[in-house]
Amino acid sequence: MISLLIGLAAGFFGGLVGLGGGVIMIPLMVGILKMGQHKAHGTSLVALVFTGISGAVTYALNGSVDIFASSLLASTAIFTARAGARYANALPEWKLKRSFGGFLILVSLLLLLKPYLPHVSRHITGWLEILILLLTGIFTGFLSGMMGVGGGTIMVPSMVLLTGFTQYTAQGCSLLAMVPVGIAGAYTHWRLGNVSASILPGLVPGILIGTYLGGSLAHVLSEGALRIIFSAVLIWTGVRYLRTPKPQAEERFNYS
Repeated sequence: MISLLIGLAAGFFGGLVGLGGGVIMIPLMVGILKMGQHKAHGTSLVALVFTGISGAVTYALNGSVDIFASSLLASTAIFTARAGARYANALPEWKLKRSFGGFLILVSLLLLLKPYLPHVSRHITGWLEILILLLTGIFTGFLSGMMGVGGGTIMVPSMVLLTGFTQYTAQGCSLLAMVPVGIAGAYTHWRLGNVSASILPGLVPGILIGTYLGGSLAHVLSEGALRIIFSAVLIWTGVRYLRTPKPQAEERFNYS
């Protein structure tokens, strides 16, 4: 039941603001289920595959998915996602927690600044669009594999600000690209032992239902107030992660 509620919360907010939900899911799994940071990242990626499927279908039904753009994003991200997962596994838990805290603050700042960032006046097409999407996929894939998130934090602003996609289409493309990227990263985490399969039966249904509800409401509700509240929660959580203490044993070892 707890994992189901975590999935509902992550899926709902993820579908509403165009994120995969990992930024909500990981802190809840660590804080409530007392899961290790590495295992929370890996488990989150497995669950986010289903978030991408559910969210992409919902956005596609509203005509807000560009399959070609999603394919370009995923074509490079699936390779760097595996590298990101391996990099995360090599980090000590306290370093991974601090990195995740910094990432949460970055996410919150992007959400707050989104209405004020300059947009291109028209949709860019051709080779320039292809190059931007491929480069975005490279960076997003590594971040996804390392942080256990879907990558919408980078994909959506890049598509909106640099190529002129509408907000809803960018969110739909991000969710669709999340599927193959999540599979690549999740498979690597699974092989590294960073996935808790026991909570997936509750987590996945919650995410599917929550993402559908959030994705549906995204087309009829203003996200302004929600974005501010959501960002405030992320900043508070991010600061707590950044303050993760360095183990004393490691400090003595480094000093010696």
